[in-house]
Amino acid sequence: MSDSIISVLHVFKSVTDSTGTLDILRDIDFVLKARETVAIVGASGSGKSTLLSIIAGLDTPSSGTVQLTGQDLFALNEDQRAALRAEKIGFVFQSFQLLGNLTALENVMLPLELAGRRDARQAATEMLARVGLSERLGHYPKVLSGGEQQRVALARAFVVKPAVLLADEPTGSLDFATGEKVMELMFELNREQGTTLVLVTHDNAIATRCDRRITIEAGRVLVAAPAA
Repeated sequence: MSDSIISVLHVFKSVTDSTGTLDILRDIDFVLKARETVAIVGASGSGKSTLLSIIAGLDTPSSGTVQLTGQDLFALNEDQRAALRAEKIGFVFQSFQLLGNLTALENVMLPLELAGRRDARQAATEMLARVGLSERLGHYPKVLSGGEQQRVALARAFVVKPAVLLADEPTGSLDFATGEKVMELMFELNREQGTTLVLVTHDNAIATRCDRRITIEAGRVLVAAPAA
């Protein structure tokens, strides 16, 4: 498929310990197109977050592979995968994952600086203004509210203009009203940048806003269908 951006190809994931072997993912196989928004849903323990980690190349499958923009992630070594992630993928987590010793501006500048961007400060300042935090540039995470921290995380994810945004329960630590505002902002930024969004969520209302819903049950894709 010429416009595919992520191909998950017959991915299996098992772990073995003294009690035996646990199959976490079993023959996961689907393709996502550029600009598509996809919700991965399922009960706790169904394998959603493991699948997201494998799509990112942060975890390795027992068999099968993932292609990102035509590149086989698991034909690359760890350093090559990290370089591809830095170039192509943005992340948003439930726990924000901001660096506490850096200001909001410095947190958003960081991926740009790692990429060698000379305009890191300007680009980060503009992105924080886009998410409504122009007055919080010099604030550290500990003095920001949960919603503000997640908006910093969104700014950090989108400032590199990633081809793919991976979000793992992005509103899980927020109250309902704040979560609604954060999700609205995420979808707006996603539309503006034409990013492919892969979103793990327990929230049915969020899932229905995506183009497709992929339901994982007991490590298998139960259904991969339009979200509506």
